Amino acid sequence: MFTANSRKLATTLAPALLAGALALTGATAASAQNMAQTHMGHVTTGWGDTPDGKGLLPTAIAEAQTAVVHADLMVKQLDNVDWIKTHANHVLHAIDASAIDGGPGLGYGVLAAAQGVVKHIGLAAAQDDASDNVKTHAVHVATSAQNTVDRVAQMKKLIRKINATTSAANAASAAQDLQAIAHQLLDGLDANHDGSIGWQQGEGGLKVAAKHMEIMRAGEGL
Repeated sequence: MFTANSRKLATTLAPALLAGALALTGATAASAQNMAQTHMGHVTTGWGDTPDGKGLLPTAIAEAQTAVVHADLMVKQLDNVDWIKTHANHVLHAIDASAIDGGPGLGYGVLAAAQGVVKHIGLAAAQDDASDNVKTHAVHVATSAQNTVDRVAQMKKLIRKINATTSAANAASAAQDLQAIAHQLLDGLDANHDGSIGWQQGEGGLKVAAKHMEIMRAGEGL
């Protein structure tokens, strides 16, 4: 049975409890309305299955940097087939860790990370709460990331060619092509020869994707 004091305490606490409940409801609503930024965070800040839980885009960039290191090493001995093959397979591990057992890099691969960027930035743009800023730059980020996925496919073909040959001349030619595309993972390519590298299909690489993610984040006040 309530005493006079307990009734007084309940009366005193009721407004505070109601305010707390309303605040919790508001926080839940805000969270539900912020799914676009949640998926942006998966791209830039953290994702569950990446090494150390880092964002998909930083993971892609780190793996691409490893690929570039070994692509550059690969062309230092173009008359040595075994040398070329060794570093070509190190490149392979960095771009697609599922394609070969062991090698340098994080063990995640440019391919998986870039595909994740395409997926999650697309999910960000598809949310009901996505701003025009998110929708616009999501296209730029996704296109540059898809260019990266496409470049990985080209690189894997060249690596298969290197592994299949015993000719130093054939291996050297493929290695030089592989090196050039490895650098495009990060830098992109001025495909239309207009003096700049944009986000468009065939042009932007991971650096362009990162640039447009920063523009997007700034536009969201992040």
